[in-house]
Amino acid sequence: MNTTAISKPVLGIAIVLGLGALLAWAIVHSTRASSADPHEEPAHASHAHGDQAGEQATATGPEGGRLLRDGDYALEVTLFESGVAPEFRLYSYRQGKPLPPTQIEVHLTLERLGRAPQTIAFTPVAGYLRGQAEVVEPHSFKVTIDATEGGRTHRFSYEQEEARVHMDDTQLAEAGITLAVAGPARISSSLELLGEVRYNADRTVQVVPRVDGLVEQVLVSAGQAVKKGQVLAVLSSPVLADQRAEALAAHQRVALARATHEREKKLWEERITAKQDYLRAQAALQEAEIMAQSLQQKLAHLGTTDKGPGALTRFDLRAPIGGVVTDKRISAGETISGSTQVFTVSDLSSVWVEAPVAAKDLQHVQPGQTAMVSAGAFDAQAKGEVVFVSALLGEQTRAATARILLPNPDGRWRPGLPVKVRVTSGSVDVPVAVRVEALQNLRDWQVVFGRYGELLEARPLQLGRSDGHMVEVRQGLAAGERYATNNSFVIKAELGKSGASHEH
Repeated sequence: MNTTAISKPVLGIAIVLGLGALLAWAIVHSTRASSADPHEEPAHASHAHGDQAGEQATATGPEGGRLLRDGDYALEVTLFESGVAPEFRLYSYRQGKPLPPTQIEVHLTLERLGRAPQTIAFTPVAGYLRGQAEVVEPHSFKVTIDATEGGRTHRFSYEQEEARVHMDDTQLAEAGITLAVAGPARISSSLELLGEVRYNADRTVQVVPRVDGLVEQVLVSAGQAVKKGQVLAVLSSPVLADQRAEALAAHQRVALARATHEREKKLWEERITAKQDYLRAQAALQEAEIMAQSLQQKLAHLGTTDKGPGALTRFDLRAPIGGVVTDKRISAGETISGSTQVFTVSDLSSVWVEAPVAAKDLQHVQPGQTAMVSAGAFDAQAKGEVVFVSALLGEQTRAATARILLPNPDGRWRPGLPVKVRVTSGSVDVPVAVRVEALQNLRDWQVVFGRYGELLEARPLQLGRSDGHMVEVRQGLAAGERYATNNSFVIKAELGKSGASHEH
């Protein structure tokens, strides 16, 4: 018999049987692995001891946190922030069973962009280890954990990103995004108020005729600019005619008394008459002059003289100051009394801005301070001075009134115009400040986007004083860090496109 011919079929059969047995063993072990405890590692997973890291699997633990595994040991990392500042809470498991937190020693290190590494210590609390430091936003960092239990040390690490985008220099230039460096700045302390432009009452006059009469002519209209002394209206006044007649008669009496005085003086000097006659003539002259002067002053008080043009009844009502006729209440043909307010003339070369000041802000507003006034209706700003702060609070508003004197040479600040007022109360040097235009609202934060290499990441800020151009940074950004300024909203839009989540 040929033994070689027999051995070849037998060898083939043996190979087929061996392959079948191997396939059956793989199927059985695969089924067992799929039905095993989710907290247990496969039997072939390596175990780490000392400083060596074993294979790590990421899953969700019983507390809803990130589950990190090393052999049959697992560490669950949660970031708890319900009712407290965000903090790490750690849970340990061996073969799927919880381990007492007192048996575990943990060192956790956070590495953030542009920040020194932060080491967080833990203390055991009922059922878990609690981190002893707040985990500030954003929760974007690399985490490294060394957990020691039962004489074995397990090292885990993972990274998570939040509020971060990648933009190189070319992309920044295309988007018009510029960069600035956070650092010291001088910030002027200021208070924002809402106010209204009003007439300058010190340069506003209510014009009254001061004599009764009939209006013959009205020579100006409301809104018309007038000069000091310009005739506004012409009245006919019988009362004025009587006063002028008396004044003219008084002048005649003065002339007669003066002539008599001169004659009596000459006669007395020539010793023709007695001195007593001369003294009587002198007294009569003085009385006539006093009467004439009195009548003349009465006419001057009315704004006219005894030498007015035309009839004795004519009265020219003149502008007491130069300005604009802001109100007119007179018409030709009507009869008016001497106390009627017929015109209002206001000098609009300066105006007042009046703004209410709440009681809590009164300490920041004092006479003599500089105030910047801006209009919402048009693009204009002007510098004024606080000249008055009322001593009493309004019964309804419970606010005082601040009055700002504002130059108005071109007349653009019209009475009645609503304005914004920024009162500067002083200046202070701060160690870290950023430009106001760099600020963006992201979730419930006010942020700037820090620049680290080609990465931009939101930096939530605690802000302080601002002067409208720069704002103080009390927390969240260090001096020397670069941040995006102009068009930083583009970065916020990129975050929305990338769907950057609030990952814990």
